[in-house]
Amino acid sequence: MDYQKLFQKDITSDSVKAWKAQGKKALGVLCCHVPVEIFYALDIMPVRLRATGVDESPDGDTWMSQFSCSYARGILQNWMSGTYADLDGIIATDGCMMPTRMFDNAKYQDGENHGGKPEKLYFQFGAPRLAGDIELEFYMHELKDLIEVLENFSGNKLTDEKLIAAIAKENEVRTLIQQIYDLRKADKPVVSGEDMLKLTMAASNTQVDEYIELLKAFLADAKNRTPVEGRVRLMVIGSALDDPEYMHIIEDKGGLVVHDALCYGSRPFNNIMEIDEKLPLESIAKYYLTRLACPRMLDNRVQLQKWVVDTCKEWNVEGVVYEKMQYCECWGGESMYLEPDLKAVGIPMLILQREEHISNAGQLAIRAEAFVEMIEASK
Repeated sequence: MDYQKLFQKDITSDSVKAWKAQGKKALGVLCCHVPVEIFYALDIMPVRLRATGVDESPDGDTWMSQFSCSYARGILQNWMSGTYADLDGIIATDGCMMPTRMFDNAKYQDGENHGGKPEKLYFQFGAPRLAGDIELEFYMHELKDLIEVLENFSGNKLTDEKLIAAIAKENEVRTLIQQIYDLRKADKPVVSGEDMLKLTMAASNTQVDEYIELLKAFLADAKNRTPVEGRVRLMVIGSALDDPEYMHIIEDKGGLVVHDALCYGSRPFNNIMEIDEKLPLESIAKYYLTRLACPRMLDNRVQLQKWVVDTCKEWNVEGVVYEKMQYCECWGGESMYLEPDLKAVGIPMLILQREEHISNAGQLAIRAEAFVEMIEASK
């Protein structure tokens, strides 16, 4: 099987079109905190919305404030311009406020175009920012509301058996992705940071069965791939990054990105879901509340910082690039907590502020090269 389509960064997807050609539904999802297992269990394809490829966002800028992050404005631009015309609606959770506002504007604009009533499905549910018993109970109620909406929308009925099967497939994806990340521990890994981000981004718009086969094909051929070299081993962490060009610029200046903490990268795949076959929905709720996903959760900062430091040690990371989107509420202030922990183990951190469209490629290249040279000089 030709796995090269894993490295296509285009948003439009033959996989989505093939799914829709069968008469099935496909819905856009905002944030990696939306449980995709529920969608597949109801024969609905979830497509993680992205801003990839947006150079300008006139519609997004008009409908959203300039103080909204350019990632959210870029997604709204793609939605309003018809890039996601094949999708039947949007399901969102309150992962952070900016995509939530994008959801509100998309729904409102759809209603304006169709006599006050949106033509597509728009539904938002709450995801707690704590993982206690009360929050779990609330989240279970929210997921049950989501299931009711999706059952009515799809005409399909959810069963525990379907949910368990969907969880098993997503766990297989997580296992395969983890195996590919393990390959990057090598001195000369067979996949660059740029290609790895493309590969994980492919999960956003590739049907799960096809994605599993593509990942297996990649792993089967991994030993035949040309090793990637770099002068300094780096980890990239921070805001939602859905443009592999960012990695390309860093690696073009001598950095070798061997790991990341990105929501389009490793973060959705870092943990395997434990399944209680008697309570599969509760298994999903516990997983999405307790996995180390991002700083939106208020009770996992220490664990997330420890994971970053431990990962740096295990993958022999020599420096961390901390990228934060302008106006990013989740990653805006995490550097002040993380930098001392990294400094304590001798790992320097470069903090970069950015927009969705890389308009400052020259400045990024200069700072990345200077960071690489600084680390080299300290060896």
